[in-house]
Order: sequence, then C-alpha cells, then structure tokens
Amino acid sequence: MFKSIKITMGIVIAISMCALAIAVFVINKVEHNALMKQVVESNTSAISNSLASQLSVLADTGSDNVDRYELIFKSVREHNYLISATLYDTNYKAITSVALRKESDYGSAIPSSPRDIPYGVTLHSNDVITTHNLVGTSTYPLGHVVIHADAKAAIPEQSARTLVRQFFLILVIGLLCVGICLLVTHRLITPLFELKRFTQDLFETKDYALRSSISSQNEFGQLGSNINSLLDTIEVELLINFEQKQTLFDQQETMARLANYDSLTGLPNRQYVLDNLRLELARAKRNDDDIMLLFFDLDGFKGINDSLGHETGDLILIEVADRVQRLLRNDDLFARLGGDEFIVLPDREVNDYAAEQLAIRLLSAFDEPFEMQGLSLTVGISVGVAKASDANFELSDLMSNADLAMYRSKARGRGSYTLFTPDMVESHKRKLQIANGIEQGLREDEFIVYYQVKVDNYGHVIGAEALIRWQHPEFGLVMPNEFIPIAEQGGKITAITQWIIKRVCIDLPDIKHWAPQNFKVSVNLSGHDLRNAQLFDYIYNTLNVYDVNPENMEFEVTESAYLENFQLSNKFFRRMSNMGCSIALDDFGTGYSSLSYLTQITIDTLKVDRQFVMELQTSERSRLVTGAIIDLAKRLSLTVCAEGIETYEQWDYLRQHGCDNVQGFMFSKPVPLKTLLSLAPFYDEKQFKS
Repeated sequence: MFKSIKITMGIVIAISMCALAIAVFVINKVEHNALMKQVVESNTSAISNSLASQLSVLADTGSDNVDRYELIFKSVREHNYLISATLYDTNYKAITSVALRKESDYGSAIPSSPRDIPYGVTLHSNDVITTHNLVGTSTYPLGHVVIHADAKAAIPEQSARTLVRQFFLILVIGLLCVGICLLVTHRLITPLFELKRFTQDLFETKDYALRSSISSQNEFGQLGSNINSLLDTIEVELLINFEQKQTLFDQQETMARLANYDSLTGLPNRQYVLDNLRLELARAKRNDDDIMLLFFDLDGFKGINDSLGHETGDLILIEVADRVQRLLRNDDLFARLGGDEFIVLPDREVNDYAAEQLAIRLLSAFDEPFEMQGLSLTVGISVGVAKASDANFELSDLMSNADLAMYRSKARGRGSYTLFTPDMVESHKRKLQIANGIEQGLREDEFIVYYQVKVDNYGHVIGAEALIRWQHPEFGLVMPNEFIPIAEQGGKITAITQWIIKRVCIDLPDIKHWAPQNFKVSVNLSGHDLRNAQLFDYIYNTLNVYDVNPENMEFEVTESAYLENFQLSNKFFRRMSNMGCSIALDDFGTGYSSLSYLTQITIDTLKVDRQFVMELQTSERSRLVTGAIIDLAKRLSLTVCAEGIETYEQWDYLRQHGCDNVQGFMFSKPVPLKTLLSLAPFYDEKQFKS
C-alpha cells in the first residue's frame, strides 16, 4: 500500500490534518475552560461584592433583620456553580448561609475556618474559587461575606454543545483541507508520475533517444531537464562506446590476423599452420589416415635480397604466394613459415604419385621469370615432401623430415624435389655428429691440409692451394663440401680457417725447400671470416710467430663472399695487401654483381671458375666469356688463374689466350704434404701430349 507516494502522502496529510483538528479542539477546550474559570472567578467576585454592598446598605439603614439577609442571599441560588454563600459577623459567627452543594465533597479544598480565608478572590485545588469580602468598612466592619464556587460546574450544557459543534466544524474544515491538500499534491506530483512512467518506458525499450516532455518550471521540470541532459550524455557515450567497441572488434580481428597470417603475403603464418597441423595429425592418427606435407624455399633468394634490396625480395615473395595459390585448391593449406620458406598441406589423396605431381607443378610454376622493377629474374625452388606416417604423426618429426628432404633437393643442385625416406634421418644424424665434432677435431688435429699445385704456362709449379680434409674417427675421410657448410651454419668456420692458416705456416718451411722461389700458398676465406674483426690480427701474429714471409701467402675469397661484405672486405684486404699478402678473387663471373666493383676492390689475381673451363671445348659462349674475363683482367693488370684443368686442350687454349696460371687434376689432385714433397716441381708438356 505504501509503495505509492501518492497514497503515502494522502495518509500523512489526513493524519496530520486530523491531528491538527484534534489539537485545535483540545486547545480550544482548554482555552474555553480557562476562560470559564476567569468568568466564574469574575462572576463570583462580582456576586461577593454585590452581596457585601447590599448588606452594607442594609446595615446603614439600621436594619439587622435576619430574614432580610436571607432574602438577599436567596438571589445566590440563581448561580448553580456556587457551592455556598455565608454571612459572618465580625467574630466570624455565621449569621446566614446558602448551600447549593455539599462542602464536604470538596474536602480540604474549602478551608475549615473562615478566619483562614484571605480577603479577595482565592483559587483552591479542584478548581474551587473562594471570595472573602468585608461588609462595611475596614474602620467600621459589619461582617464578612464568604462565597465558595465550583469552576467546573460553571460549564453549562450549552457550552458543551458549543464545543461539540466546534468539533464537527473543525472536522469538516479538516477534511476539506485534506481534500484540498490531496488535490494540490496530486497536481504537484503528477510530473513525478510522468517521470516515473517515462523512466519505466526507457528501461523497457532501452531507447535512449526518448526525451521527457515535462516543461514546468518547478523542481520536477528541472529534474526532467536534468534527465534529458543525462540521456543526451548517455546517448553520446553509447555512440562513443559503440565506435570504441567497433574499433576493438577491428583491432581484435587485426590482432588475430597478425597472429595467424603473414602481413606481407596474406598467407597463414607459422603459428597458424602448426596449430592446424597438430589437429590434422591427431585426426589422421585417430582415423588411420595419412597427411602429406610439402616444404620449399627459394633458391638464391639471399643473393637477390643482398644485390637488389629487400624491397625487390618482398615483391618476389608476394608473387611467389600468388603463383602457388593459383595452383592449389581451396581446401589446400598454403602458408609462409618465415623468410623464403613456405609449406603446402594438400587436402587430397596421400601417395607418392600425387606428391610428385604436385611438386612438379610447383617447380613448373617458377619456370617463368619474375618481372620486377624492369628486371627479369629467374627464381627456382627446392621442394621437400614428407608424410605423417613416416614421422609417427609427430609434428616436430614431420617438419624435420620435410626440411631434410628439401635440403637434400638443394644438395642435388636445387630446382628439384625430394621425397623423404628414413635413411635421410641417418644422414641428418651424421650432420649433427659432424657439427658437434668439429671443435674436438680441431683440438685433436683430426684435420689434414691437402695441397693442389698451381702451374704457370711453362709447367713450373709456382704455388699451391691449401684444401682441408677431415680424418674423422668414425666416418673416415670427410670432404670439405660436407663439413664446411655445416661449420658455416654453426659459426665454427673461422676456427677452421685459423687452424688452416696455422697449419700452412707450420708446413711452409718444408714447402719452401721443395718449391722454387716466389712460391705462394693460397688459403680460402669465407664470408664469415671477413666479418670477423679479429682475423687480421690472428694472421699477422701467426705469420710473426712462425716467421713466415707474407709474400708467400695468398688469400682467396669468392666473388659472392666479397660482395656480401663489400666494405669490410675492402678494408680487410687493403690491410692484407699492405702487409705483403696476395689476394685472389675466386669463382669470378658466377655472381649477380656488375663489373663496376672491380675498380673499387684490392686484388692481385682473378680466378676463372671451373664451369667455364669445363665447357671450353663444347660451348662457344663459355669460350667467349673466358676470353672476356682474361682480357678484362689483363686490362686491369691482374694475374689470371684458371681452375679445373683436366685436359691438355684446355690448358693449351688458356695459354694461347693469355691465362697466366692453371690448376687442376691434369697436374695433380689435392694431396697431403708428404705426397706433395715427393712430386717434381715441374711438368713437361710432352708428357701430356703423349
């Protein structure tokens, strides 16, 4: 019932008005009684004074008739509120008395002796009023008039009816006031109920575009205006929150895409494909199915990045993604693992034939060159294929198997595909053993330096190239083309280079006794060596320790290694040249560089790569390129050395076109120091003609 403020206010107003009416009635009654007391007191005093005056007049006439006194006192009976009226003589002996009520009913309220009553009007307890007047004068007193009156008895019935009428009048007026108050209150709080209905509608509809229509100027109107202002703010905040929420959704999508997709190519990234592969492997193992995985990367991509810049490399990666996607079906998973490595998870029948066909299509997709920024670039790929069943459905083993197969493709000459076989795992274990055994091999002197002689145009031995071999305690003689790439990947190539330099310095005294004057031993340096800031100091200190003449040392570096570290290479070889060592540029003509760098580098010898020499008798282009290289070197005042000589015709052709030095199996294969010292330091061309 009290949930409604209107009912509550009505009840409060009604109770308040009733309480007010009752209070007014009570106060009126109290005031009326007090007024009646005053009237009784005044009337009683007047009656007493009147009686005293009449009695004084009667005494002045010389009459002392008691009957006449009684006659005067009879008039007192008209006043029904009087208790008694008594005339006393001067000795307080009662002469006459009129009793309307029993004085004994009032007890101690009426003094027992008139002598104890003071002159004038006295109010006793129980609303008893006593008057004491002197008859005559104080000089000649004639007697005393004592009147006792009951103030309570003075309230007539008429007065009681008046009070009843007043009560009903007050009640009617109170009820009228209650009605007026309720009406006024209803009108005043009507806007409040409108606000209540408005807020209820707002809560139910959630439509914050609603506005309160209250336009009064009182507090409710101000409250409605404040609510409208609050709704304006809420609407603005909701709009902002909606925009921010949309932004968060967009950012969440962007973050999910960044987390699962490659930002450059738009392909799924490594994390995405690994998560999906785990699920697919679990499903395949549970259903006794198989999964085929193709792993490939780009051949020579690092050279493109280094020579043409990463921007061109990125464009190639995007084109690679487009080409491969056009080959695949919608259900095939194609992802970029990172760098130039990609993975394909075909959703089709898993067998060797299907794998080979897909690998062939992938290779064919790269037959067409890439047209990038005015350049036509041919980029191949090496593909490795592995099946989940061969990896026992283990993700890491499957990825490792596909990677092993891909690197087997690269070892076979790139631009090819390889299906994983279990024996590749053994090969991989061999690589791991080789990688882990290099440091121990250096400490235990398991490595051996082999020397391949260099011959001038007259057959005289004028130098040798130091080539390293590894007499492995388990694998036997390991060739450098196997352990050098492993050492480069493991960051151990510089330690091998330092070991070779030290070994050559130890062998040089024996070689100088065998060889003619101006004999040079060539040592190969890798790109990793050129980036080692301490290598020059090591070479300088080692030559000093073993008292080696720098002019007997020559350092060879491939064209690609030189250009990958151009600034460092220039600085390093300039210092080496100033020290007296010779510098040879190996594999010239096989890189992607222009010839302008030849005017900026410090070298003494230009070495013609074996691939040109091997095709001298079969390829006109090889002969033209070889002749151009020799001519270019002569114009730059460089010595020319050709490697890979296997026939007399090749040697004769090179001599006729100005080549200064040669080396190859025709003269000698790489041999240990002991075998080298047993060879003759001169070759007669007659022995080759025969």
